Amino acid sequence: MADRSTCTAGKLKQLRCLLRGKRTLLVVLQDNPDPDAIAAGVALRQLVNFLLRARRGQARAVVKCSIAHGGIVGRAENQALARYLTANLRRLHEINPAAFDLVALVDTQPGTGNNSLSEGARVDIVIDHHPVVSATQHVPFTDIRKNYGATSTILFQYLREAGVPIHPPLATGLLYGIRSDTQDLGRQATRADIEAHAFLYARANSRMLGYITHSGLPEDYFQLLHRSLLNARRYGTGIITSLGNVGNSDMIGEVADLLLRDDKAHWSLAYGVWRGILFLSLRTDGRQGNADKVVRRIVAGLGTGGGHDMMAGGQIPLPRSNTAARRLENLARRRFLRATGQVHHRGRPLVHTS
Repeated sequence: MADRSTCTAGKLKQLRCLLRGKRTLLVVLQDNPDPDAIAAGVALRQLVNFLLRARRGQARAVVKCSIAHGGIVGRAENQALARYLTANLRRLHEINPAAFDLVALVDTQPGTGNNSLSEGARVDIVIDHHPVVSATQHVPFTDIRKNYGATSTILFQYLREAGVPIHPPLATGLLYGIRSDTQDLGRQATRADIEAHAFLYARANSRMLGYITHSGLPEDYFQLLHRSLLNARRYGTGIITSLGNVGNSDMIGEVADLLLRDDKAHWSLAYGVWRGILFLSLRTDGRQGNADKVVRRIVAGLGTGGGHDMMAGGQIPLPRSNTAARRLENLARRRFLRATGQVHHRGRPLVHTS
């Protein structure tokens, strides 16, 4: 704990120096942001204003901070979380990043393909828990903790180190961010995530947490789930499914998580098309790991991807031709089977219909 505290204290000092004289901050999240990204973005906004209020002796916020993203906030749970945190999320295409004094990427990094910040755009701050990419090395302020289960854990440590009061709404958001990215501390969770979870749980609004977690689901959610199960095929210890065209890409990762719960599965791959892009979500149960490496093999020369040992995702832009698009989908499927050692297995339906 002392080592983490020392590291965070040093980073806070650097951040204070970077904030000196700044009046505007743009926080950019990953496209179609998940709970971890949303909560961490709001936490950074609160941290920055607390640091500058303390320096300038003001009671009000002194930095105009916008939180923006590409894509949509699709899942009902994520929408409920954003409302509860008063995140005021904006669409990135409606904003000019160059108009801000500082630009921060949270839960994403430059050049990864999972955020809509234009290539070559100025980035001043990167805080993330995914493996570092080369473009991040040129950013003035970075804090990449790839072994952490959630970016929310990193921001929690900043808030604690700086003495920022963590009131129930933010505690609830950060708690949900950690839970969702680690599957209730069952995936990629470290001691830091567990300590943050324990602290936040005692301060969270349990009623609101339950409301967010169990938000109502539209009918098309169940239709898409039905389609994904009908399309699911088992190849040895791997399961693959296509969701076809989706209204938002969040559902793809949820299906990949669900398929991995099959008691014979070590790998699951779910993919679907949203706005002309093939989104892939890859999961493994940890017995073999290297989901990050596998997804990079799948998208090599076709798109972008990355992640962790147990979970990863990728994006492949599709051509307009339906035939060419199907060829790319089949290529991604074959690459997955080769990379996971399932290529010699014949696919068979996961569920049978009478």
